[in-house]
Amino acid sequence: MYLFNELLLSVPLVIYVGWRLRRLIPPRALKNLSTALLALLAAGYPAAESLSHGAVGGAKKVLVVAGYYALPLVLYFTLTVLLVDLVIAVLRLSKAVSRQAVQSEKFRHGRLALVLALPVLVVAAGIVNSNVLRVREYTVEIPRRSSAVREVKVVFAADLHLSSLTPKGWLAGFVDKVNAQKPDIVLIGGDILEGHGDDGAMGVIEAQLRRLEVRYGVFAVPGNHEGYARTNPEFFDRSGIRLLQDTAEKIDDAFTLIGRKDGRSRNRKSVEELLLDAPGDLPIIMLEHRPAEMERVGRTRVDLHLSGHTHNGQLFPANFITQRQYGLSWGHRKIGNTDFIVTSGAQLWGPPVRTVGASEILVIRVRLHDGPQPREGVELTGTSEISYF
Repeated sequence: MYLFNELLLSVPLVIYVGWRLRRLIPPRALKNLSTALLALLAAGYPAAESLSHGAVGGAKKVLVVAGYYALPLVLYFTLTVLLVDLVIAVLRLSKAVSRQAVQSEKFRHGRLALVLALPVLVVAAGIVNSNVLRVREYTVEIPRRSSAVREVKVVFAADLHLSSLTPKGWLAGFVDKVNAQKPDIVLIGGDILEGHGDDGAMGVIEAQLRRLEVRYGVFAVPGNHEGYARTNPEFFDRSGIRLLQDTAEKIDDAFTLIGRKDGRSRNRKSVEELLLDAPGDLPIIMLEHRPAEMERVGRTRVDLHLSGHTHNGQLFPANFITQRQYGLSWGHRKIGNTDFIVTSGAQLWGPPVRTVGASEILVIRVRLHDGPQPREGVELTGTSEISYF
């Protein structure tokens, strides 16, 4: 189960939260009820993960969605209890609040109301934020070399996580938003599908993806969830998507597109091996699921690197973990010769809650100039961005 180790480590904290709630709630019956409800919430995510495999519909779908919502609720109940305890400890140590005031009935009721209300409000805001699909624009300039064009309009999205749990009409709205941008090319950075592809939703998904209107076509790379879902390669053909797996494609006389296998795939080619198949007289765009090997890529002649996977952490404060792990959790950074752009994803895995970042489609205006050509082995510099809702 994904997050299994993290859940085990969190057990002492959840027990502490239960103990705190029991001390704040006066009647014994309500104490026992609060403990039972917290235990139910804590079991929600493991139960949802167990039920999510295979076809998900009817009552099973309700249980899976409820279980996924339980994960951020437990997270923010825990963080709120710890934060409130810390603040009160600081106030007590600084003698800003007396012990009698902290133990008063009025203070206890206010503390309990805060501990119960704040996590619910945060999760509710995260649900709204997750369900608003935004269009974000970037402009990058790269060497033109012998390209026949001066600008390429790229629409890039990743992490669609499509399944029977996807809200009805979401994919149709996604396709409409992409088509409204009038792109030259559509690139999808992996994790298109969630689940095992046997839930009856595939025909609808394929029909909607075929509606994408684009000049050069729709290209994608596999993500880690394509591996989990054992995605049938025919899905991409039926959806009108060309799947790139460690291959380079010359796109008209405009640029070369390189698509990499996911970082955990076996026998994945190195960046240098992939570049052997890329003509040296055209700009190079690389599509990859994870924002990996950025320093290595930045020393090559790759001009633009696009990736997703991180979700920018999805649930605060996990964004600090993804930022540390990948170096760039979301946004744009220039490293050496290469512009790196990482999207926080069009949709989410698991809990449909996003308390950091945004659900987004990227429009990237790639402007080709006749300036100096990139050099190999340049010094690496750059800055990253963090987005909170």
